[in-house]
Amino acid sequence: MNRLSALAVGLISALVVSAALAQTPPAPEQPLASRQVLPVWPGKPPGTQSALKESTIQVPNTNLHILRNVTLPTLTVFLPKAGNPSKTAVIIAPGGGFRVLAIDQEGYWVADWFAQHGIAAFVLKYRLAPTPQSDEEILPGGRAPMPNPMLTPLPPDAQLNAVADGLQAIKLVRSNAAKWGIAPDRVLFMGFSAGAALTAGTMLAENQAERPNYAGVIYGGPIGGPMPSIPANTPPAFLAVAGDDPLAGAAEIKFFEALREAKASPELHVYRSGQHGFSMQLRNGTSDHWIDELYWWMTSYGLTRP
Repeated sequence: MNRLSALAVGLISALVVSAALAQTPPAPEQPLASRQVLPVWPGKPPGTQSALKESTIQVPNTNLHILRNVTLPTLTVFLPKAGNPSKTAVIIAPGGGFRVLAIDQEGYWVADWFAQHGIAAFVLKYRLAPTPQSDEEILPGGRAPMPNPMLTPLPPDAQLNAVADGLQAIKLVRSNAAKWGIAPDRVLFMGFSAGAALTAGTMLAENQAERPNYAGVIYGGPIGGPMPSIPANTPPAFLAVAGDDPLAGAAEIKFFEALREAKASPELHVYRSGQHGFSMQLRNGTSDHWIDELYWWMTSYGLTRP
């Protein structure tokens, strides 16, 4: 099984947890169904060929859902009820090994948290590698799968398409900056696991004007092969990972070291425990407070106040 496949197994396994582990999400200020959802691309996304039908699966014994077979990327808009005096925007890319999206605890819950802290947030639903149409093949008998057809090697364009969606999402947010009360130079892109790999791709984009202004890399980073070169003016980054993460721990620390050597102003938090996929779940450790520390890091750059 390749490393991307292992990430998919790890993510799905992390989702199939006891409901007691799940942190109580912020009480939504408005129903999710009433949130504005925008297509990321003005027309058909470039390179999209799959005609598979997008589907949502509820993870058994939890209030969590996963999305799969996404071919039309979107942004779900979470604007603060009391306005956005900070003029900061946070774009959030959930993880899932580029096979599925942990859309609740790595997407909507995080966006609600930021909106309730006065910051505009946007959940990116990006394109995924195809998976079998049958839900039973994804969660057989309601359990996380062992290696199966879902975990064959990813198509070579899977990560490229996701990064393209991320860069287009940044462009969309900046083009609507005046409408949403956002400063175009206050865009933070963050992601979890595979979403963190997507985030790294936007940080290292060849065209500096397309990159986010700040980045949050949560238990992930560049995947596979040698460490990519770090270009000049790479955005400042907040990195967080658990020391006992068997999937992303070592890779994220290496990414931090590469950013530091390139003088890109990274900040790394390695928590004693938390495994992979701690997201918005309670693990009774310091990883429970990663989002507070991200907020404090944002404050140090003036992103949480006018």
